Amino acid sequence: MQNSELSRRTFLRGVGVTMALPWLESRNVWGAESPSTRPASEPPVRLGVLFAGNGFHGKEWWARGEGKSMELGKVLAPLHDFREKMLFIRGLYNEEALKGNIHSSQTGNLLSGAPLASGGDIRSGTSFDQLLAQSYGGSTKVPSLVLGCEQANPAVHKNYSMLYSSHISWTSPTSPTPLELYPSLAFDRLFKDEVLKGDQSVLDAVIADARDFRRDVSLADQRKLDEYLESVREVEQRIDRAGKRGELQGWKPTIDKPNLPRPADGIPQDIAEHMRLMCDIVVLGFQTDATRVTTLKLNNDHSSLRFPQLGVDYMIHHLLSHSDTADWLKVNQLFTSQLAYIARKLDAIQEGERTALDNSMLMFCSSMMSGAHDATQLPVVVVGGGGGKIRGGRVLDYLKSPNRRMCSLYLSMLDKAGLHRDEFGDSKEPLSDV
Repeated sequence: MQNSELSRRTFLRGVGVTMALPWLESRNVWGAESPSTRPASEPPVRLGVLFAGNGFHGKEWWARGEGKSMELGKVLAPLHDFREKMLFIRGLYNEEALKGNIHSSQTGNLLSGAPLASGGDIRSGTSFDQLLAQSYGGSTKVPSLVLGCEQANPAVHKNYSMLYSSHISWTSPTSPTPLELYPSLAFDRLFKDEVLKGDQSVLDAVIADARDFRRDVSLADQRKLDEYLESVREVEQRIDRAGKRGELQGWKPTIDKPNLPRPADGIPQDIAEHMRLMCDIVVLGFQTDATRVTTLKLNNDHSSLRFPQLGVDYMIHHLLSHSDTADWLKVNQLFTSQLAYIARKLDAIQEGERTALDNSMLMFCSSMMSGAHDATQLPVVVVGGGGGKIRGGRVLDYLKSPNRRMCSLYLSMLDKAGLHRDEFGDSKEPLSDV
């Protein structure tokens, strides 16, 4: 309701539903209509954020050139097939991440740019994925899906809570969004309930508000309101009948039920299997339109994961990150391959003239450039077309730009998803090149 034209209107409201009222003689409820930002027949724009803690190999995170000619460092080698749909973004940083300690204060505000409370207290800022989920997540069964492959760490490290190192998604400044670590429970969250929010009657959702409103208008307006609500009901019933006859036109989810079996209970012992199951759930959530916003934390910053399946079982992730070895590169590529896996599956899903990848924004990032704790610039890659609004195959270098805030990137990505903000976090200017 930030738009001045929308703010002049009165709405009936219900869970996940906002319905404008017709013109009435006894109440000034009507204002100018706001034009739709996206035709109803077009697929939605999805946002996926993948996070890998402790940065990457210091000498192998790079990209040069454009399009098919783009060259990639070895960390990004799994993304070779998606160079034309990828932005390699260099030079962005979070100013607040340069304050405080290492690890925790470099991670807890990665998606918000907010200052962090120290002394073991918990206070960050609402992350941009949750801002988007709160804006349009009511149109899906699950407003946002926040997944993790490593349990949160509740300890304190150098005067900052390690919960900052364990959570990048924040529902509010004092509430990190709960992580779902179990693939089976993430699957259940998407599909266990048979009735989705989008399946409920709009009129049923706002009927209580309509009854309250009706008591405050004239008899003539009561009749007008009754006629209006009845017309809404009639249209809903016609749409329902047309859908049952297979006559509905426009975009709809690619599938309406899972096309893969429910994962086994518990947490997989193999981290690669755990990651891959979570990636499948990300794709499935987008493909069924059960959710449009997903965050997947592949590990914590200051991570304790081990990788025996790679022959790298002699050192935990965090310690391994302190040396640019061939084993560290293997681990990096395991993480990058999860992004490539999601991109490949989404790119195989056709949605009209575009693919599901073309209608998505997948951001891959970390809280530092390398295990040397350098947060003066952050590693960032975006894969996907953002609904046809992002031109891939480019390297964008902001290292010497006056506007190189991570929150500027988030403003740009929110705009591509239809949420227009004048400012977010510490930025008031989107990245014009994105």
